[in-house]
Formats: sequence, C-alpha cells, structure tokens
Amino acid sequence: MLARLHSHAVIGMDACPVEVETDLGWGLPAFNMVGLPDAAVRESKERVRAGMSNSGYEFPLRRITVNLAPADVRKEGPAFDLPIALSLLAASGQLKQKRLAGYSAAGELSLDGGIRRINGALSIAEGARKTGHRGVLLPAANAKEAALVEGIEIIAVDNLKQAVKFLQDEITIAPIRVDVVALIESNNNGGSLDLADVKGQQHARRALEVCAAGGHNLLMIGPPGSGKTMLARRLPSILPPLGIREAVEVTRIYSVAGLLSAGGSLISRRPFRSPHHTISHVGLAGGGGSPRPGEVSLSHLGVLFLDELPEFSRLALETLRQPMEDGSVSISRALARVTYPASFMLVAAMNPCPCGHLGDPRQQCICLPHRIASYRGRVSGPLLDRIDVAVEVPGLGRQEMLEDSPREPSSKVAARVSAARERQSSRLQAPKQAEDGVFCNAQMNTRLAEKFCRLDPPATRLLEGAIDRLALSARAHHRILKVARTIADLDDADDIGPSHLAEAISYRAIDRKGWDGS
Repeated sequence: MLARLHSHAVIGMDACPVEVETDLGWGLPAFNMVGLPDAAVRESKERVRAGMSNSGYEFPLRRITVNLAPADVRKEGPAFDLPIALSLLAASGQLKQKRLAGYSAAGELSLDGGIRRINGALSIAEGARKTGHRGVLLPAANAKEAALVEGIEIIAVDNLKQAVKFLQDEITIAPIRVDVVALIESNNNGGSLDLADVKGQQHARRALEVCAAGGHNLLMIGPPGSGKTMLARRLPSILPPLGIREAVEVTRIYSVAGLLSAGGSLISRRPFRSPHHTISHVGLAGGGGSPRPGEVSLSHLGVLFLDELPEFSRLALETLRQPMEDGSVSISRALARVTYPASFMLVAAMNPCPCGHLGDPRQQCICLPHRIASYRGRVSGPLLDRIDVAVEVPGLGRQEMLEDSPREPSSKVAARVSAARERQSSRLQAPKQAEDGVFCNAQMNTRLAEKFCRLDPPATRLLEGAIDRLALSARAHHRILKVARTIADLDDADDIGPSHLAEAISYRAIDRKGWDGS
C-alpha cells in the first residue's frame, strides 16, 4: 500500500517542498530510503521504529521503501522523522489518509515517541503556506516561531500519538497564535546598556550617534582602556527598534541556524554579535559542507563588532568586503548555492600600534616603525575604504575619570536617531523612489545618493579640496556624501550644508596622514 505526506527541506533561508512517499511491499523485511538523504535522515528509520513501537503502534514487518521527492534535492537533518512515521502509519492502515493531503509535517522523533524541536521551522511554515497547505504539524517547541507566518494553521504536537489522534479527528488542537506587536513592545522594555555609563569621549559619542542614525560602519582607534568596547556595546541602546518585517526576517535566520531558545518566538532586538578574533573565515561569512549562516548573517539588521581588528586573520577580514557592499552573502557548494542576508553595521576597534600607546601623551610607545607598519597592514585598504566613519578614542585624563556630573542617557540619543531614521524612511520609501531593503542612508545606491546628496557650490568646493588632499577613492567620496546626508538629517535640515560636509570629512581619519595621532 502506498501513502503520501508533504514536508519541506530547508535549503539556505528557503524551504523546498518534499513529498514523503511510503510503500509497503512483500518480501523479506527491509527499510530502504531513497531521494538523496544524508546520514541524519537515513538514521531516522531507527528512531521511527522505536517511536512507533513505544507509542503503541505496530511497526510493519514488510519491505518498506520511503522516497523523498524530488530525488535531486539533498535532504538533511532529523525533521523528516515525523512525516516518515505518519506516512508509514497511513501505508499500514493505522492512520486514515483523508486528512494528510491538507497538512504537512516536520519534527524529530525521540525513541519514546516524543517530538523534539528542529531548525528552520519558520521557513518550513512559510514554505507550507506558499504550497497552499491548510496547516503544518510542528513540535510544540517550534510552534511560536512558526506562528509568525500568517495565513496557515500551526498545529503544535508533543508526541506521535497526539499527532495521529489529531489527524484522526479524535482530538482538537487549536492553532497557535502570536501577537507580534505585543511581543516587540514587551521585549524592548529595558535591559540595555546605557551611554550614560560612558565618561568623556564626546567626539566618539557623536560619531556613534551619526552611525546609528544612518546605519554607517565605524572604526574606533585608541589605546587600551579608552572605552572603545564600552562604546560599541552601547550602540544597540540608541538604535531604533526592529519593525515587524525586520524582526521576522532576523528570527528566520536564527531559526535556520538553530539559535532560537526553546519555546522562543521572536527576536525583537537588533542583534549584536562580537566574535573572537580567532574565528575562521567560514565562521564569519558562513559555509560548511551544509552551508549555515555565519556571523555576518547573524548580525543582519544589527551590529557586528570586531574588537582588536588587526588580530583577525587576513582571509576572514577579506570575506567581509562583498557582504558589506551587497548586504548579502552567497555560498556555493557542489550540491547547493545559498544566499543569506547580511545587511549589518560593522563596528571595529583597534589600537594605533602593537603596544597600543602610539600618540598617547601619558605613556611612551615602544614599537619600531616597521612593526607599526606591519600591524596596520593587516587591515587592507579596500576594507578600510568601506568604513564610513573612523574616529580616535584617546585615553581619559584624570579629570574625566573622576568627573561625576550627569551624562546624556541613551534614551535622549535614541530619540534623535529615531527622528533622523524617520526622515530617511519617508524620503527613501516615497512613491517612485522606493527600493527593496533601502531604509537608511548607508543603504543608498549611486542613483539615490546622487538624487538626495546634492551639494551647493561652497560645499562642492570643500569636497573637491578633500578629494585632492586625502586622495579619496570614488567609494570614499560616495560614503562621505551619505554620512553628510545623515548629519543633515540629525540637524533636521533639508539640504547638506558645508558644516555637515566638513564633519563627514573629519570622520575619514583613516584617509589622513597621521590618523594614529602622530
């Protein structure tokens, strides 16, 4: 007897429809699985055998053939346990097939028949909706994240017996529902580090505000203990909250990566990722035999913080260049090519020299010139060219360390940042201007930058002088204009003035001879 049930294979960010066909034939008992299954899928026959028996169902001693169609798509992971078990029960006559056609299923079986959480449930639910299914049976631990997809019933099941009884109409399971707006509001209350904790560093604080307002990349250069890491970790506290669409997109990435907590539903705060400098280029950009998201994708719509920038391997740093330019990363392997979103703010910190005290008036640098040149040379020019804002973060003096006056909290800075972002959104998403994925100034392409970053004659002359003096590349020139547009937005100005442009040029410290303070 033949039975069919639908499921999905997660490939990158998307879910490919898979039809699970189970046939019971005559002959010596055997369990054969075809359709490009990986090791985890092939091992499911033992989990299915034990799960069915321990749930009170009869495992048929027949020649069992399970086909996962289409046969040319590789199937990975344990998510096919549940659909294989249900189709096997239907083929053996222990489950009526009439309701199988309206539902798809995914879940890992334990040996006692329980259903464990899987990766990519949000993508699976989206795939089931696109293929026109009424609902999808998923592990209870994945139900809330999958319920973010509208237009499909999410049926949470704890074990195989419960799934069978639901499909037999013996019990009723109400579809899971979540209030996305309420989740975002509740998760954004408190808990963030505050800029009020930072003493001094007014220039760096201003640069942080400009980067938050426009989504620009930032490099902080200064001696150890000057507060670079402290500033970077407080950047999320002044960023605007994720919108509903953005929150679902970030949650989808973490669902595919298996990084959602058990029972978790929505990531409503902007990600902040801070990988150690020993990370490989695969860990940073993503990949592996079965491509998985890397740090650039896990920081999508958030912040990727690289502390001690020159200590990262040259290969790892160079992998950042394409995602920083395109906002996505493509990974090609023999059997698949996947693309993950990677629109992030890069925030990097580094010392001016190996000992960290070059230009520090309080402590003398002991580094030889060739060591300093070698240290800086670990970060390539093309990568530095993609950084919009670079600032020096000097060590604090005695008075700054001991001062105890009130400092501006993150809430006030965040209000100015949100107002600037609203100006950008209304401008960039206006009719006839809107482009997918462009919500802030840093994301503007050449056409939009030429339209919205026009300069008056005095500002043009100022920029011409900066191009000659700093030997700016076309990319650096383009990025200066976008930073100037952000500064104007913070000032609530419609046009870019000379003062806005001058401040943007001052942030190109990496283009100045003696940026290290020498």
